[in-house]
Amino acid sequence: MNVQALLAAGCRILAYHGHACGLAGQVTCCDSDGQLWTLPLGLGLDEAEPGNVIGFDHDLRGIGTRAVPNPATRFHLAIYERRPDVKAIVHTHPPALAALSMLGRCLPIAHMDDCLFFDDCGYLPQWPGVPVGDEEGQVISQALGDHSCALLAGHGYVATGSSLELAIYRAVHFEHAAARALRALAVGEPVELKHDVAAQARDFLLQPSIVQSTFDYWQRQSAGSGR
Repeated sequence: MNVQALLAAGCRILAYHGHACGLAGQVTCCDSDGQLWTLPLGLGLDEAEPGNVIGFDHDLRGIGTRAVPNPATRFHLAIYERRPDVKAIVHTHPPALAALSMLGRCLPIAHMDDCLFFDDCGYLPQWPGVPVGDEEGQVISQALGDHSCALLAGHGYVATGSSLELAIYRAVHFEHAAARALRALAVGEPVELKHDVAAQARDFLLQPSIVQSTFDYWQRQSAGSGR
């Protein structure tokens, strides 16, 4: 699967799992040649097709097209510059993560599936404003630090990966984890798991075969929903 088809599939997976919120959010990836790809401004995640994925440069100009990326994609550039290991970034505004970001707390690691984020989730305690400038990019990339994901207070989240499949895998599970946390917080304080078992579960859930087979399943699922 080429990069345009892969990014389009990832966007449709996110839409299927409730991450589409108007035109808010961005999905980007960097191919083996260092070229950046995304959806053009004005298209929703559920509209993604290989033919409408565009390449763009570090000045946020479309390559070979008049279309341009969402201007908020600028903060992705700060992450790519700070973290050469990152090859894909997802930022959307799904309901559970948006709600959790309003509570002034980090994601509690209190369920086996949440362990994916154990010791690997940064936190930005104060929203810096609409992320369309270089300053916002630096603030968000610093909050991410060496982690793979970060919860952004009053905003949502960012999820990254060494591949697009891994970034999508983290993004979908992040929303599920936030939904579980909200349900638990509605009746009490979640009891966090012991660090050793949480680390063990995280490593299990990050096995490449599990990540890829899950992505493939979600791709079939989201493609079937449009029939």
